[in-house]
Amino acid sequence: MLKKAYKKDQGRLARMAAFWSLAFLVLFGSMFLYGLLYSLVESLQDPLSEGLEIPVVSVAINGAFVISSIVCVVGVWALYNWQQTPKVADLLIDTEGELRKVTWPTMQEVINSSMVVVLFVVILMGFLAGTDWFLGRFFARILLGS
Repeated sequence: MLKKAYKKDQGRLARMAAFWSLAFLVLFGSMFLYGLLYSLVESLQDPLSEGLEIPVVSVAINGAFVISSIVCVVGVWALYNWQQTPKVADLLIDTEGELRKVTWPTMQEVINSSMVVVLFVVILMGFLAGTDWFLGRFFARILLGS
């Protein structure tokens, strides 16, 4: 099967944002896995060799660390290969192309729109609070006679 060749900058920003977002999730998952393995499996807590640790962060290299590191590396590698498939790459390239066509609002338009939304939410909140108070008193008078 012949792979479709892409230009180097074609969809670069969307592909990079998607990759690093998902790579962060893989890293988070492998850190969670490390915590689970370290706390649940006692044999994985022992260091592989005495004094063997990563110097900057002082993490002892034990079984839990090795397993979670392998999962992280394999996950990032699989993510990179998945992202290079033509279907996914075309989607990200098309997404970036569509985002370049978007007319983004100015800062003043964003401020004005935000003020309208906040004002409407405050008015709606007041209306609902007043209605709740009124109906609560109304039904308390009817049902409880007080």
